[in-house]
Amino acid sequence: MRRRRGCVWGLRCWVQIGTNFANDYYDFVKGADTAARVGPRRAVAAGLIAPATMKAAMWGVFAAAFVCGCGLLWWGGPWLLVIGVASIVCGIAYTGGPFPLAYHGLGDVFVFLFFGLVAVGATYFVQAGVWTGEALLAGAAVGALAANILVVNNYRDVETDAAAGKRTLVVKWGRRAARWQHAISVAVALAVPVVFAVREANGWRMLPWLVLPMAWGQMRRLRKAREAGELIALLGDTGKLLAAYAGLFGVGVVLG
Repeated sequence: MRRRRGCVWGLRCWVQIGTNFANDYYDFVKGADTAARVGPRRAVAAGLIAPATMKAAMWGVFAAAFVCGCGLLWWGGPWLLVIGVASIVCGIAYTGGPFPLAYHGLGDVFVFLFFGLVAVGATYFVQAGVWTGEALLAGAAVGALAANILVVNNYRDVETDAAAGKRTLVVKWGRRAARWQHAISVAVALAVPVVFAVREANGWRMLPWLVLPMAWGQMRRLRKAREAGELIALLGDTGKLLAAYAGLFGVGVVLG
C-alpha cells in the first residue's frame, strides 16, 4: 500500500510540475508572457531559464510521471496507462500543440477533469480497487475549487491574454461572468458535503463548511479587486482555500 501511494503521489506531482513547465515555455513562445505581464514571475519570460532548457525539463518531468504511472499498472490494470498518457498529453496541450486548450477557453474544463475527477477518482480506484460515485462526487468538489485558481489567474491577465490571442473564458465572457463562475464553483464544493452528510446521516461530513467564511471573503475580494496586487494575493489564498477544504474533507471521512 505504501508503494502504491508513493506512485500515486509521484504521478500527480510530476504531472502538475510538468504542466507548469509547459505553461512557462509555451506561453512565452506564443507571446502570452511578456514584460507587460503581472503576477508571479515566469522563469523563461524573466530570462532566468533559456526556453530550450525549460522545454527539456518539461519532457524530463513528464518522463518521470510516465514511469510513476507504469508502477500503478500492477494494481489498476493496463487501462490506467490511458489515463496517465491522457494526463501528460493534456498537460502539454494545455498551452502547447496545434490546439492549445487554454487558448480556446477549455482550460477550466481541463482543470476540473484532471485535477478533480481524474485525480481523486483514479487515486481512490488504485487504492480501493473500485470506482464509486462518491469518489467522483468528491472529485467534482475538488475540481471546482481548483478551477477557481485558474479563474482568478485569468481574471488578472484578461488584458494581456486578449492581446496575445489567448481566448480564456474571462476574455470571451468578461469579468462579470467570471465572478459568477467563481461563485458557482464555491457553491458546488459546499453542496457536496451536504449530500454526503444527508445520505450517511453523519455530521462530520460537514466539516468542509468551516471554509465558508474564507470562501465568502474571497468572492467579495474578487468582486472589489481593482489592482493586480489584490488579485495576486487572492490567487495564493484561493489555493489555500482548496487545501483547507480538502484537508477538512479528509478529516470528515476519517472521523465519520
